[in-house]
Amino acid sequence: MFDLKITGGTVVDGTGGDRFDADVAVKDGKIVELRRRGPGDPPLDGEAAEIIDATGKIVAPGFVDIHTHYDGQVSWDSTLEPSSSHGVTTVVTGNCGVGFAPVRPGQEEWLIGLMEGVEDIPGAALTEGISWGWESYPEYLDVVGKQEFAIDVGSQIAHGSVRAYAMGERGARNEPATPEDIAAMARLVQEGIEAGAMGFSTSRTLGHRAIDGEPVPGTFAAEDELFGLGRAMAAGGRAVFELAPQGVAGEDIIAPKKELEWMKRLAAEIDRPISFGMIQVDAAPDLWREQLDISAEAHAAGSQLYPQIAARPFGMLFGFPGHHAFTHRPTFRRLKAECSREELAQRLADPAVKAAILSEDDLPPDPNMLFDNMFALVQYSLGRIYALGDPPDYEPTVERTVEKIASDRGEDPLSTLYDLMLEDNATAMLMLPFYNYFYGNHDAIREMLLHPAGVVGLSDGGAHCGMICDASYPTFLLTHWARDRHRGQKLPLEYVVRKQSHDTAHLFGLTDRGVIQTGKKADINVIDLEALTLHPAKMAYDLPAGGQRLVQGASGYSATIVSGVVTRRDNVDTGARPGRLVRGAR
Repeated sequence: MFDLKITGGTVVDGTGGDRFDADVAVKDGKIVELRRRGPGDPPLDGEAAEIIDATGKIVAPGFVDIHTHYDGQVSWDSTLEPSSSHGVTTVVTGNCGVGFAPVRPGQEEWLIGLMEGVEDIPGAALTEGISWGWESYPEYLDVVGKQEFAIDVGSQIAHGSVRAYAMGERGARNEPATPEDIAAMARLVQEGIEAGAMGFSTSRTLGHRAIDGEPVPGTFAAEDELFGLGRAMAAGGRAVFELAPQGVAGEDIIAPKKELEWMKRLAAEIDRPISFGMIQVDAAPDLWREQLDISAEAHAAGSQLYPQIAARPFGMLFGFPGHHAFTHRPTFRRLKAECSREELAQRLADPAVKAAILSEDDLPPDPNMLFDNMFALVQYSLGRIYALGDPPDYEPTVERTVEKIASDRGEDPLSTLYDLMLEDNATAMLMLPFYNYFYGNHDAIREMLLHPAGVVGLSDGGAHCGMICDASYPTFLLTHWARDRHRGQKLPLEYVVRKQSHDTAHLFGLTDRGVIQTGKKADINVIDLEALTLHPAKMAYDLPAGGQRLVQGASGYSATIVSGVVTRRDNVDTGARPGRLVRGAR
């Protein structure tokens, strides 16, 4: 008697090999039989408590998202959406050097301010939603380990919290670490890895700043600190050293290459993978190729460098529900304070209100408020802000820019922007790509995805609640890259599945999942690929304390299965919670 049978489907098994028709049987959370099926062959024998008819559908492994920020959300949200609504069955949190453990009593609000500033997660939601109940990182894992989720969760120990715990105010303010400081931090890191952390993360990106404007602790760490913590990580077990590296600053395009040099040496010394965020930047549009070449050379020499690749342009979404060009116009400010969301949408559609808002000057930004100057950025970027449409097109041509649409209509661009944001009852969001979209060229992303050293990452699931919603990468990879790319050069479905299942799982040592094979964990997606659709991003108001976040749904996932249990059926959460904390290899 099987717990579950999936019959009639076409298996894309996650290895990158050719698809094949097969039936899949599951028992006690594992795949126990995989019966290939030819024309006219009978279905797999055996009774089952549940049978899923996958005729005409793809049967693929559950996806593994290695770059998320659900460190706080695990306290209040057992679904871990939006990731779980896109075929993801395992997430890895604790990226970019920010997390909530270890924490000294009284330091909780400081860690919340750090997460809010770096990852744009509302501080009020974190304050109300996090249960705390730990001090050390092992205690944090124990608390998370008692919970049940729709998907599995792994965690990394973060440099920011480690530095603040070991060094206090000096660590928080990025003062140089003494040998004694490094030894204290190393003990914390090794303890965390031995307790089950899947990696150690740090950030050296100047744009990553706490709510008070201070860079993330560790941003300017010297090599002795980085190598000391890398050695401690390796001493604790099989783990990944993850970082957000230095980017191009002004005219300095050498900094990213210098980062790769020490990464190569550290990876060779500790014999552990180092994974770093990598995106195309306009200031140095071909730098990414050099970084990929250096990574490939490092692999050939025995150093495991894995660039994390974004699956689409990396930017922000703007619209009336979030940041936009008119946030500092007096009439908009007054109406937002007076009206409910529904009433505000109605008032904004009034031509007299539109005329008043367009005629006004902007109020000055508040220097004490994070992102309070975004309105000016939007106003000066109308030649690069795109109308996404429904379903959203993340590879739009110049004809979709606000400036071009306004020109075709013979309108003022701000007036056109206003009308575009009014669509769908004033909930429409437009995209401003910052990276990975040099003059609208998407081919760089394709080359990154095809590079053997690249790994799919950077979704930031759970973070950047007001302006970014990239947790939908898995669906985008399947629809855009494997099925729809309108300029040709699609990627094979088998390759796209492998990149976000086998490859991401194995990077973090999760060799029990990521493929559909007998004996492996039964994390499975049944997908109607032809019907698979990515929905537009919408603002939700469901965080603790009424906090808002962008979410993006999908349709076409017939079933998502975690440890043999159906957690989503026809894109709807079933309420089943088989997901658990995943601890790394000791």
